[in-house]
Amino acid sequence: MTDLTSFDLNLLRVFDAVAQERHVTRAAARLHLSQPAVSNALNRLRAALGDELFLRAPGGVEPTALALSLMQPVAEMLDRLRGTLVAQLPFDPATADRVFPVAFSEYAEAVLAPPMLERLGQEAPGCLLAIRHGDRTNAAALLESGEALLAVGMLPEPTSLYTRLRLLPEEFLVIFRRGHPLGEGELTLERLVAYPHLLHSPNGSRDGALDGPLREAGHPRRLGAVVAHLAAVPAILQRTEMVMSLSARLARNLAEVHGLELRPLPLPMRHVRLSLVFHRRFEADQGHAWLRRTLMQVARSIGREEPVRTGQECGRADRLD
Repeated sequence: MTDLTSFDLNLLRVFDAVAQERHVTRAAARLHLSQPAVSNALNRLRAALGDELFLRAPGGVEPTALALSLMQPVAEMLDRLRGTLVAQLPFDPATADRVFPVAFSEYAEAVLAPPMLERLGQEAPGCLLAIRHGDRTNAAALLESGEALLAVGMLPEPTSLYTRLRLLPEEFLVIFRRGHPLGEGELTLERLVAYPHLLHSPNGSRDGALDGPLREAGHPRRLGAVVAHLAAVPAILQRTEMVMSLSARLARNLAEVHGLELRPLPLPMRHVRLSLVFHRRFEADQGHAWLRRTLMQVARSIGREEPVRTGQECGRADRLD
């Protein structure tokens, strides 16, 4: 079929339900239709597309090759249509059942997701926050494609089509195992760069936040390893002589849970904040506005929390290592 002018788009809802359920009766229940009505719609769709689409199988039906190729684009189209329609409706978090796909950096997820999900559980129990990884290398693409409604991380300045809101102030600390030689005496730049550094870089970059300032200060550091996930960090630090510069909030958590040592970063670095970036087409979306507002409230509440200090902490960083 090449002419879509007379095609009934309602048939795609039936196709999607049968594709998801792999069973005509269950699809009918999902659509609140009778089984004969769904079977009739399938027959019309088969005639329009010139394909059987679903073949009888033990326990239900199985999709044909054409049906398999249509499943993802049809599901995505229906999801976008639902999202567009939902965005025009008044949003009541207490009764809403909306899915919010977002992109967070690993740091943003670790710091913001726990209190944010606590708020959702209290205020919007029917909504789902679906978090995927996003950083300066892929956040723009996720926002452009609509795979993420907003992104939070240490992100570059977006184009004029996007709005950027600044969130948490941040600082770095140096973290290493107990009994490490750096635990004794003053931590100077000379001593800091004498040991290999562990770099957390989800995108594989070997150039961290400290490298430029350290080179400018005449004390370039040597990397001992680059890891993609924070989960590996505590065991690596405990088993090696490596040290790490890390967001202060994460560093304090790791030190408390895994018995690691903290020291101030002996290098002045400028103040930074996490950024929340979203496309301007969502400015009038009431559900999106509620999500943005709640994220900003959560970030402000975290920023007001009095951190547990080592007694020596100092230093600011321009982005996360």
